[in-house]
Amino acid sequence: MEKLTAWLAYGLSVAYHNLHDFMAWNSFLAFIPLVLSLWLFRGRGRRSPLWWAMAGVWLAFLPNAPYILTDIIHLVHDVRRIHSIWIITLIVVPQYFLFMAFGLQAYSISVMNLGHYLQRQGLGRWICPAEVVIHGLCAVGIYLGRFPRFNSWDLVLAPHSVVLGLVHSMTQPRSLGIMVVTFTVLALVYSLTKALNLAIAWAWQRGGVRALLGSWGFQAWG
Repeated sequence: MEKLTAWLAYGLSVAYHNLHDFMAWNSFLAFIPLVLSLWLFRGRGRRSPLWWAMAGVWLAFLPNAPYILTDIIHLVHDVRRIHSIWIITLIVVPQYFLFMAFGLQAYSISVMNLGHYLQRQGLGRWICPAEVVIHGLCAVGIYLGRFPRFNSWDLVLAPHSVVLGLVHSMTQPRSLGIMVVTFTVLALVYSLTKALNLAIAWAWQRGGVRALLGSWGFQAWG
């Protein structure tokens, strides 16, 4: 019992200290486009200058959500640093999984909200092209954030540097290759997440999720 208690205490200590600053900061940055999408794409009202300005902010911050997927490089360091296979399996890996799942869902829901908005505007035929363009822009943004280390606000604070960095990257085959791979992975993962979200939404509307929760002993909401 003492060994189990000591192991649990050690595991909790690792979980607490393994909450790196970049996890909190990048989660916050991923949360911004999610919140903005809920405001921007909630209705069918007139698009004011403020709306367009906030849409630009949304698009500028959107790459921060899928950018979290690239933080998996830190997992390699943590695995090398922590020598307990059980701590790695039961704490460190699930911690990174939840972190990256949040970023992916923030991105997916944000783009899906745009799709619903276009559908309500009678522009449903533009949903797929808009998603492709957004994946492409985010692939470029992820590269600029991971390698030249630009931030979203540099588009306003240092636009000249961002343009020079982008032009330089576009002339490098290796950089273009990374962007293409990032775009492919992003489009694939988004498609899977979108399908999963739509399936869950459909099951919820049909009462399937509530029935399943009820069978597990959970109180159904609503």
